[in-house]
Amino acid sequence: MEPLSLPTTMTSLSQLMLQSHRHSPVSVNPSGNTSWAQFTHDVTLLCQTLAHYDAKQWAICCEDSYFFSVAFMALAHSKHQLVLPGNHQPAALAELSHHFDGLLHDNNIQCPADCISLKLNDIDWQASTNNATPFTPLALEAIELTLFTSGSSGTPKAIHKNLALLNNEIAQLEGLWGEKLAQATISSTVSHQHIYGLLFRILWPLCCDRSFSRFDLIYPEQVMAQASNDHVLISSPALLKRLDNEQKTTQYRAIFSSGGPLPLAAAHQCQHLFEQLPFEVFGSTETGGMAYRQQQQATTPWQRFPAIDIALNAEQCLKILSPFIDQTQWYQTSDHCELIDNERFMLKGRTDRIIKIEEKRISLTDVEQRLCSLPWIDEAAVLPLEQDNRLILGAVITLTNEGHKQIALMGKGKFWLLLRQQLRQWIEPVGIPRSYRLVESIPLNTQGKRLVSDLELLFKADNA
Repeated sequence: MEPLSLPTTMTSLSQLMLQSHRHSPVSVNPSGNTSWAQFTHDVTLLCQTLAHYDAKQWAICCEDSYFFSVAFMALAHSKHQLVLPGNHQPAALAELSHHFDGLLHDNNIQCPADCISLKLNDIDWQASTNNATPFTPLALEAIELTLFTSGSSGTPKAIHKNLALLNNEIAQLEGLWGEKLAQATISSTVSHQHIYGLLFRILWPLCCDRSFSRFDLIYPEQVMAQASNDHVLISSPALLKRLDNEQKTTQYRAIFSSGGPLPLAAAHQCQHLFEQLPFEVFGSTETGGMAYRQQQQATTPWQRFPAIDIALNAEQCLKILSPFIDQTQWYQTSDHCELIDNERFMLKGRTDRIIKIEEKRISLTDVEQRLCSLPWIDEAAVLPLEQDNRLILGAVITLTNEGHKQIALMGKGKFWLLLRQQLRQWIEPVGIPRSYRLVESIPLNTQGKRLVSDLELLFKADNA
């Protein structure tokens, strides 16, 4: 573990609002850029507005990244607890509403009942703040932030952090990549409501005098149109995999990907389109970033962040000592790994994806990998299902070109039998998927996470 120090190109979150100027606009948008003076004014005005409300725990739900950043800094300087729901949908917000008593939001986001609603679009941002009290440094350890896991395996879980931990991670990111990014503008396909987007899209640019785009890039053609050497792309496998039919234009300064495994083909397509491989970042809501790589080949190992120590437990699962969690205690993950040396490791899947069927331990990750080793299968997602009061496995798959030809030749029924026959080379009979669904792409959320509920719905349909 290397000592973590603040790069000279970075302003600490604690001192951020004490800046008198910056060279770059805070945010950029076709309708106009926003200056640092305007940002300071808007944070001040929102601080004054929040003083009129009794809520102590405020959630932020914004589509506009500029409004989000104003809300984030205003709540921090107003000494409120910050809550970031990962989903804007009414039912999802209502489910999490016991975590907050106020909601700062934009556009048409529906506020849960019995919750104070403050719509940022309705504030008069030209109002005067002549009597404003100057900002004072933030006590980062005292400011609490609640984030949520993506809910990929059930109800989202609340993860509590403080801003000092985020400040440490920003310092690490700037130390690694600050020189490469310089004064580039940040464009993103991922939401700022999750830790990856929060850090890479909002807080890191704010602390290092880089502009960010106010709104998401949603479609592949938008990603291609935005490409330039003055822009950095913050993205995920969910979108990068959709660039397979795009034509080469202009390169990005750098590309980052996180939220899930990036297929080797998608990494190489980025290299073809933009003349560089994405920086893949491995981490989670609980841990923050742990490691990174540029995937030259499928066996390219992960490089730990310099500020982190790594080791394996008796079950060969990764544990870390990290200033992004608690640098005095080791944190145990469920990531099965092979340690190459003290710096690098190979990921082997997650041990918490092991289930028991008829007293046999079955690794869902292993079944997926065996399916994907067949020449007909491009991607696979395997999940447990209840069928006739017994537990079986279902597989959602996408096909290669060879797979499409094979299923057209044989028909679905015989093709499923062929898959089961091939899997018997490696997997016990109880671990072979009995039910299959063929899709064009595995359903993912904007963070590149597979949602079990969406996958399960595929098996509730009548078609096999």
